[in-house]
Amino acid sequence: MTTSQEELLPSTRRALAHRIAVAQAEGRAPSMVAAVVRGGRTVWHGSRTSVEGEMPDDRVQYRIGSITKTFTAVLVLRLRDEGLLDLGDPLEKHLPGTGAGEATIAQLLAHTAGLAAESPAPWWERTPGSLRPELADVLGERPLLHPVGRRHHYSNPGYTVLGALVEKLRGAPWEEVLRQEVLEPLGLDRTSGRPRSPHAGGWAVHPWADVLLAEPAEDLGRMAPAGQLWSTTGDLARFAAFLTHGDDRVLSAESVREMRVPAAPAESADVVDGATYGLGLQVQSQGGRLLVGHSGSLPGFLANLTIAVEDDVAAVVLANCTSGPLLGSVGADLVRIVAEAEPRFPEPWRPLPQVDEAVLELAGPWYWGTHAFALRLIADGGVSLGPLAGGGRRSRFRTNGDGTWTGLEGYYAGELLRAVRRPDGTVSHLDLGSFVFTRQPYDEHAPVPGGVDPEGWRGIG
Repeated sequence: MTTSQEELLPSTRRALAHRIAVAQAEGRAPSMVAAVVRGGRTVWHGSRTSVEGEMPDDRVQYRIGSITKTFTAVLVLRLRDEGLLDLGDPLEKHLPGTGAGEATIAQLLAHTAGLAAESPAPWWERTPGSLRPELADVLGERPLLHPVGRRHHYSNPGYTVLGALVEKLRGAPWEEVLRQEVLEPLGLDRTSGRPRSPHAGGWAVHPWADVLLAEPAEDLGRMAPAGQLWSTTGDLARFAAFLTHGDDRVLSAESVREMRVPAAPAESADVVDGATYGLGLQVQSQGGRLLVGHSGSLPGFLANLTIAVEDDVAAVVLANCTSGPLLGSVGADLVRIVAEAEPRFPEPWRPLPQVDEAVLELAGPWYWGTHAFALRLIADGGVSLGPLAGGGRRSRFRTNGDGTWTGLEGYYAGELLRAVRRPDGTVSHLDLGSFVFTRQPYDEHAPVPGGVDPEGWRGIG
């Protein structure tokens, strides 16, 4: 039996439309547009507006603010994948003289470089970028406010520096590099540095009266890599699919997966909120669901991109107001509505195409002391090891092709797993980073560290 997941149920579509209708009305947004992506394609688009007869579609541009940072991060990861830099490189190696040269590329991506949150006055989001023509004007006299690498402190100047790094290594303006290396390959023809018609106007809504004030739309100049872009729900839906599955024309699935891994030490409040930061992506736990993406805001606009990778569902929400609707909550709700109303169908179970008998011999229960684990064979010659019941350390391991495996996640990430055999070829035990796993609890025939009491197991009379 096959089941089509291409179209959402009418009840799901109504629930999505109702959610943005409530958000637009309660948040008093002049307009709001949203899209939902499932399985790599847009399955729903909705909009609400205060202007009769003008419903924005998926090609109307809104300013997306700091979602721009994710695009900049993709460019930096491309440089890394090409071998032009290492994420552990200090900035000084590639872009000397900034005053923040001891920070690494990875720390800049994860907002742990210790840089200030904003550039020196005047407020950069409402003033021309021409006021800050050089990096020194963006970073100010005291670029570092915190010890490098010690805490997560969101920094707009940090992504300005990353944009300058891209320009230095590519020998071309940031926006030109972005267009050639990301926008064109992914077909994002409605994403640009300056607005292109049709586009929404940016508004401030009076907090105590239902009246509007037009917001300026400044060219951010040097600060562009931190928040310049304009885009649409259609383009951001395609970008969300890329951030979920990768695209070898831009970044591999492995590299976009790396972007989604937490890379910043969380503040105490962030631990409570279940929020942290990867490499150009916000990471949070909400309702038992891991969400990645980014929010954005500039005067007159709010934006949010939310992805539930395990559910393969993403949402984009855009509004043209300075404040009001909480788009992060809206995006998370749109994802939840689809994931819960129409759960993802798992891939069909299929047997492995082939199996190594020497590896199959290792499958089954093992004991670390008295703690029971199970080793299972998985695809591509890999194995998994985890507790038989309850929580505890577990990991998948990739094969190294020599009878050993390397851990991919959690406590065992990077650790070596190998089967130790006796002179007659039979398996004695598993060695995992010095831990000995035996077929029986504290097997007296295996080299258990500290030895095994010769009196063996016994009761107490």
